[in-house]
Amino acid sequence: MHATGQVISFKTDAAFPFECLAVATNSELPADIAVREASLVEDRFSARFSAIERTYLYAVISRPARPPLLARYADYVWSELDIQAASEAAVRLIGTHDFRSFCGMLPESGSTERTIRALTVTRSADLIRIEIRADGFLHHMVRTIVGTLLECAMGRRTPDSVARILTAKDRSAAGPTAPPRGLYLAGVRYRDGFDSFAEPPVFARVFAPV
Repeated sequence: MHATGQVISFKTDAAFPFECLAVATNSELPADIAVREASLVEDRFSARFSAIERTYLYAVISRPARPPLLARYADYVWSELDIQAASEAAVRLIGTHDFRSFCGMLPESGSTERTIRALTVTRSADLIRIEIRADGFLHHMVRTIVGTLLECAMGRRTPDSVARILTAKDRSAAGPTAPPRGLYLAGVRYRDGFDSFAEPPVFARVFAPV
């Protein structure tokens, strides 16, 4: 799994020039992690619990030859995919549902009900972009949804099967868990209007707005 819009929060009593925090932190981080920006927030703010919405993206390459240079950053499917079928299945998941069938490990407490606000499947050449935005997610929920949508795209199940999967409330009713290499936490949104969303580099060129 990757992240382009991860948010963290912490408290400190240390005195330092705040405007230098991002640059100073990046000087100590490994090459594959970087801080984009830093902000002062109120004491009660929590990067995790103050979030009202998260956006995940999933990348899939669909073509006969596997893409070695993208092996770490996108899933690969050699067979032809019916994106319309995947999109029809995706629409059936939008809204408030019990997503128990799409949960890898049930939460110790609390409901398995979540609200998906947007779920789209788009394609540009051999690159498929799956975007899912919701108020929260269960363990492996995004990857299981992706695995199910890909099965619909391969013709292994129909879009109509989504209703039966939700009703079953059984993990075995849904598709496989897609591998983590194609998954990106792309954005976290908060009540003050801040959204950390950043398009992953794998999509930036072909899906960037004109």
